Amino acid sequence: MRHFDLVVIIAYLIAIAWLGLRLSGRQRSATEYFVGEGRMPWWTVCFSVVATETSVLTVISVPGGAYGTQAFGNVELALGYVIGRIVVATLLIPLYKRGGFVSAYEYLGDRFGPRLQGLASVTFVVTRLLAEGVRLFASAIPIKLLLDELGVGADYRTIIIAVTAVTVLYTYLGGIKAVIWTDAVQMLLYLGGAVLAIAVLSGHVGTAGLGDALHSGHLRVFDTDFSLRHVLTNSFALPTAILGGAVFAMASHGSDQLIVQRILSTRSLRDSQKAMIGSGVFITVQFAAFSLVGALLWSYNDGRGFTDLGLRSSDDLYPDFILHGLPVGVSGLLVAGILGAAMGSLSSALNSMSNSTVSDLIRSLLRRSPDEETMLRLARVTTLVWAVLMAVFACAFSTSTGNVYLTGLTIAGYTYGALLGAFLLGRLVKRASEVDSLVSFVVTVAVMTYVVRDVRIDTVVGGSTVAAGIAAQWLVPIGVLLTLAVGGTMSLFHRPSAPASATASDDGPGATEGTQPQGAPSL
Repeated sequence: MRHFDLVVIIAYLIAIAWLGLRLSGRQRSATEYFVGEGRMPWWTVCFSVVATETSVLTVISVPGGAYGTQAFGNVELALGYVIGRIVVATLLIPLYKRGGFVSAYEYLGDRFGPRLQGLASVTFVVTRLLAEGVRLFASAIPIKLLLDELGVGADYRTIIIAVTAVTVLYTYLGGIKAVIWTDAVQMLLYLGGAVLAIAVLSGHVGTAGLGDALHSGHLRVFDTDFSLRHVLTNSFALPTAILGGAVFAMASHGSDQLIVQRILSTRSLRDSQKAMIGSGVFITVQFAAFSLVGALLWSYNDGRGFTDLGLRSSDDLYPDFILHGLPVGVSGLLVAGILGAAMGSLSSALNSMSNSTVSDLIRSLLRRSPDEETMLRLARVTTLVWAVLMAVFACAFSTSTGNVYLTGLTIAGYTYGALLGAFLLGRLVKRASEVDSLVSFVVTVAVMTYVVRDVRIDTVVGGSTVAAGIAAQWLVPIGVLLTLAVGGTMSLFHRPSAPASATASDDGPGATEGTQPQGAPSL
């Protein structure tokens, strides 16, 4: 009977590839390939942003975390994310829309020069390669569990290559339009899967099981332990989640091309702002849904530990329930939902990495701008190159170790502070020059690499003292402050330098609301 689940999954893969190509239409220029000529509806962009950042890390790790000690801490974290998105919608999005940019890093090129733009772009694609490699590997976990039950001996490498091949098909041909439309569909699928899981689990445990989860603390939202060590090392301590989460969201949604590219595809500034803030609301709802799945699973399994359930880690919990706690066919549909989350984030990453490579790197190296047909060809070629590299990196993993969601956040801690800090340096420190920005950027990445890898704080966990790293949400604020401190201090030792263009020196978000500038931005 499990073969029917496999049929459902294969049918989904075929359908989503066809749908992406059908809805995207024919791509005629690199601008259309990357930002859809700025004509995408805000609500589809909003769903695409949610699907892009959700990925498998959320779908399988949040229920496992809620089953353990995190409870509804991710909902608390989402509140900080909403605050960060409001700041981005107010301060940064108007800057990008008025400039007619197709890449967030074009602002850095306008403000400081092409060298920082290129450095930021390289930093982005390397960070995205690492983070998406973790995500892509995580997507193979539930698929392998299902194939093992069917007696199909597919390893992680085979699964990763298959998922990448299907995803790159519609991403390569359909560009950003295919990515956004398929993201919207995939978001509805995996969120619907969570709702279905909640309904099934509620039927099993009833109100008594929900009451047990409440009394055990598995429905707790706010972590009110304000001891300094706990705040510095725990991602779900209240100050860490709200303050650190807000700054983290400013970096991930204001200086990461993965998200900014989607926002730039809307029709107007107001649509961009609605998509940005609306995505925060949906993310909060999603975190609540997946956390509730974890709490109900705790009641369903009578609070047994992961090892007692025969699981290797918390990331196996939700996939295991999908395969063993749901009817045949429904299991296949929910696994397809997990695949949708994986493919949504992967397709978004491939298109944005191709965008940054062509817009920020290749174009700056060419003496004269090629025609649109050549640029479109370059866009598609770089999409294929990044797809191959992504699959190779994901295949380097051999096993799942711990919570992959927090692993993804930690990877971002290496560079997000420098990226957001560069934008804020350009906006807040008028005296800052290109040299100031370059030095502060490099220093910040170097220092944050040391902080992430080597700085440890002794803290008590379960009665034992362990050396814990600084919480991922604090890594970005530390990086931002360091960038501003180094760049601001250096700027005091030379004369003020004028911004590279009028766009960069614009007075900011208080200007007209406006729509996309006349004529689509040309690559």
